[in-house]
Amino acid sequence: MKRKGSESVERIVGVGKQDFEDLRVKNNFYIDKTHFIKEWWEAEDDVTLITRPRRFGKTLNMSMLEKFFSVKYAGRDDLFEGLAIWDDMKYRGLQGTYPVISLSFANVKGADYEKTRYSLNQILADLYSKNIFLLEGELLTENEKAYFRNVNTDMKDTTAAWAIHKMSDFLSRYYGKKVIIFLDEYDTPMQEAYVNGYWEELVAFIRSLFNSAFKTNPYLERAVMTGITRVSKESVFSDLNNLKVVTTTTAKYENSFGFTEKEVFNALDRHGFSDRKEDVKIWYDGFTFGKCTDIYNPWSIINFLDTGELDAYWANSSSNGLIEKLLRVSRPDIKQEFEALMRGEDLVAEIDEQIIYDQLDQDEQAIWALLLASGYLRVNRYETVTSEYGGWKKEYSLGLTNFEVKVMFRNIISRWFGRVRSEYNDFIKALLENNLKAMNIYMNKVAIETFSYFDTGKKLSANEPENFYHGFVLGLMVELNDRYVITSNRESGFGRYDVMLEPRNKNDDAVIMEFKVQDASDGEKELYDTVKAALKQIEDKKYESALVAKGIVKQRIRKFGFAFCGKKVLIGSE
Repeated sequence: MKRKGSESVERIVGVGKQDFEDLRVKNNFYIDKTHFIKEWWEAEDDVTLITRPRRFGKTLNMSMLEKFFSVKYAGRDDLFEGLAIWDDMKYRGLQGTYPVISLSFANVKGADYEKTRYSLNQILADLYSKNIFLLEGELLTENEKAYFRNVNTDMKDTTAAWAIHKMSDFLSRYYGKKVIIFLDEYDTPMQEAYVNGYWEELVAFIRSLFNSAFKTNPYLERAVMTGITRVSKESVFSDLNNLKVVTTTTAKYENSFGFTEKEVFNALDRHGFSDRKEDVKIWYDGFTFGKCTDIYNPWSIINFLDTGELDAYWANSSSNGLIEKLLRVSRPDIKQEFEALMRGEDLVAEIDEQIIYDQLDQDEQAIWALLLASGYLRVNRYETVTSEYGGWKKEYSLGLTNFEVKVMFRNIISRWFGRVRSEYNDFIKALLENNLKAMNIYMNKVAIETFSYFDTGKKLSANEPENFYHGFVLGLMVELNDRYVITSNRESGFGRYDVMLEPRNKNDDAVIMEFKVQDASDGEKELYDTVKAALKQIEDKKYESALVAKGIVKQRIRKFGFAFCGKKVLIGSE
């Protein structure tokens, strides 16, 4: 795109470009990241795993590595002329000198194990098809040729597990040099396996494949794997003691993925958007890799350069199904901590960057680690503190990454009530109008339809409504954020209230809501008794004191008791 009044743009902004050769041949917009080639090569690590959020240039950088090192691209000076790596004569001589195996698991998204195994077999079969020339001549023995021909979509697990190892051997003999292996998006099939319930089956196979390809492979020069998460060593990397892991908190390669602020602002200047820098910063800045702050996600920046419009491009570029599910069915305390994040507050947590997928629904630290690895949280600071069990631990202060991510979470929360959107909106309207009868009608419709939606499957949310309630509060935060500051389960006076709506406009009333489950043992024979108990608690605990202290007169504070019995709700007020 060229903005009106701007000077001519040298390079066309191509959205979605992931092939380095295509991008360079067409002279599309590109921010030079070839310094990564030199930094990685001189590190001399045997196997490198680099984790970065999606659409941060992992695939493009892997394509760049392939085009630089592969013998199939020998002599392609045109791809690197004018870039930083070409200034070094040593690296000019290195270009196109290694046999390379380049694979991607990005599209392995089967609904069950059989479909996933078929997709993986297809990738390995394609690798062999691309090197079919190896069957010519006497390089391979008859047994090796027979193995070669057996690599297909229907091959046995043992054949598939050794496919990369064997191809490394064949190519190494043909070219007289060890191979370099690049594996992009290694963890995509594992995320799908967790979501769809075949984790154990897939992990057993992946462990065997990785062991033969990266551990017991004498024909391997070096390897790079990329992904979003660092899957726990016990799951797939138990046999790899030669693995260098580079996560988002690691200083290594910190500016090789994503755009720095200097790179973004230079691009905005070149494309006639110099006056939009502050808006772009609010929306898209906030990622931190290692000690490099002010990292921007490339997907949103490239889309902005193409359209000139601010939008949640990166956040909306995938379904975010796993993240949404984990938040929706998470325990109430996790939803409550997420409320604080949505208010702009920090979350303090101990983070283990190894993701143990089969503990995601049990361990809240695993959820925060996944959100951090995925780019939805950023590290504002961290410190080493004494553990309660002795020793030391790292505590991270985490916040939502930027405005784009906040918009994404607002959309996710809004979808929670999608099936009852009309009734939910009517409840909000009735609440603002202080229409108690309408509040009861619409709240019951919302509860009936959504209780099970928030159910973790481990507790009956109809009998234990906190999970629904905290999801409901998050919904209020999204819908009423412009008019109210919304907090929940906070200290006030002599106790705790469930939810408080503090008006931003002095003309609006404040609201206190107390949620209570009917308890017959406390003499609550009818829901109305529970409502009275909830309202009495508001008075006894002096919940209004926090609002009065801020200058809100008592007459402008509305109080509601919400009584639950199963999926039935009764709302009463003073």
